[in-house]
Amino acid sequence: MSAPDPRKLIDSSPDPVTHDEIRRLWKKHSIAEDARDIAGLLSTLTDDCVYEIAGVERKWQGHAGARRFYEELLAAFPDVRFELRYIVIGPQGVCEEARLTGTHRGNWLGQPPTGKPVDLQVVIFFPWDPEKRLFAGERVFVAPGTLAEFFARSPLRQAKTDLTRDMDTGRSVDLT
Repeated sequence: MSAPDPRKLIDSSPDPVTHDEIRRLWKKHSIAEDARDIAGLLSTLTDDCVYEIAGVERKWQGHAGARRFYEELLAAFPDVRFELRYIVIGPQGVCEEARLTGTHRGNWLGQPPTGKPVDLQVVIFFPWDPEKRLFAGERVFVAPGTLAEFFARSPLRQAKTDLTRDMDTGRSVDLT
């Protein structure tokens, strides 16, 4: 997803009708996600949507990519749950903080299943497309310590620098 001009985003005016529309669409998306209803999820997304996990260099593009993202996620974590912590809704879209929990039962991002529980803190941005009146995808940010632990044995070591910085101290953490 290409980043829009931040000056235009800042100048977006919050009107109550659009706010309600975005809120209703996010609820529809969340309900579909909880029900494992991929068709329902796709109905909330633009045809050219992009799913991205920041710092991992992976993107899934279009409805086919979004479908693949969810099929892979649900196969890897069949009992995945998102516990909403905070949410902000505005004319630019939705930003939520959530706790993702589940059991790692299938391959995910090159990491073979461990059978162990996963507990990740995530922030997910759903950019709003004001012309199409749908979300343009999701950009997922995972708390560095939780993702570093998950990828400790992963072949995706190129993300090691981003994933191993202690947010409190700024020091690097050795995963080897």
